Amino acid sequence: MGVMSGPYVIRGSVSLPEAELMWRFSRSSGPGGQHVNTSDSQVELRFDLAATDALPEVWKARALERLAGRLVGGVVSVRASEHRSQWRNRETAAVRLAALLAEATAPPPKPRISGRSARDQRAQAAREEAARRDQAGPLGPRLVGPAATGDSGGDSQLRPPPAGCLTPTAGTAP
Repeated sequence: MGVMSGPYVIRGSVSLPEAELMWRFSRSSGPGGQHVNTSDSQVELRFDLAATDALPEVWKARALERLAGRLVGGVVSVRASEHRSQWRNRETAAVRLAALLAEATAPPPKPRISGRSARDQRAQAAREEAARRDQAGPLGPRLVGPAATGDSGGDSQLRPPPAGCLTPTAGTAP
């Protein structure tokens, strides 16, 4: 059996303390032929989250709260039995535990913009858009000449809307 490839980093410079990990091995079901009946390849890795000093207190409190449904007496447990090799199952269990603790100790997401100010921002943006549309008139600026037909051979000119259209500038000469 080889040496474990730890340390298993939780986040930043904090890693799983090898001395606080409790390993238990048992016979695993699944493929393996005659070998499966004689070797203890299933791995259960346990970590006493409530008693550890390896995690900062803030992380520890956050993890205890988030993993409350998985804890039995303050101990979190992870199993691995996918591989025929005990060593590979040990690796898998340790990586799983580190990932579980990394997720449980992650800081909460940044608070979102409060509902009232977000609504105010959207309403202000809508008012600005409406004002911009009102300035352009009901049909907007109209292109005439080659640009209107897609021909890029000549100059394009802006023409005012037809006389029958109501615009904010109605009654003024173009």
